[in-house]
Amino acid sequence: MTAQQPGTEGQTLGALVHQLSQQLPELIRSEMRLAQAEVAEKGKRAGVGIGMFSVAGLLAFFGVAALITTAILALSLVLDAWLAALIVGLVLLAGAAVAGVMGKNKVAEAGPPVPQRAVEGVKEDIATVKGQHHA
Repeated sequence: MTAQQPGTEGQTLGALVHQLSQQLPELIRSEMRLAQAEVAEKGKRAGVGIGMFSVAGLLAFFGVAALITTAILALSLVLDAWLAALIVGLVLLAGAAVAGVMGKNKVAEAGPPVPQRAVEGVKEDIATVKGQHHA
């Protein structure tokens, strides 16, 4: 005993295939709309998260600025205010220079952005196909 869908009794196989071929594009379009809606919803959630990270970064920036101001004000208790600000500014610039040099060295260590192992593998494959590979 086979289960048939309502309204399909007495229809030929050709009629059923024709019906399926007409309904399949609509089914695919429905699935695409569902996928699009799901991606849009996830995109909105990710956007809110990225916005929160941006706010956190901005608040951290202001927090660091406040700590730098605190350092200047504390140092101004023993020195003139302009000299305290100059010293803190020079220390910050020296830290930036050290971080910049270290970053430059790390980038240089990474080498060119070419996947060298993959390129060598392709060259070996080409040589093997041409019969020029020596084991």
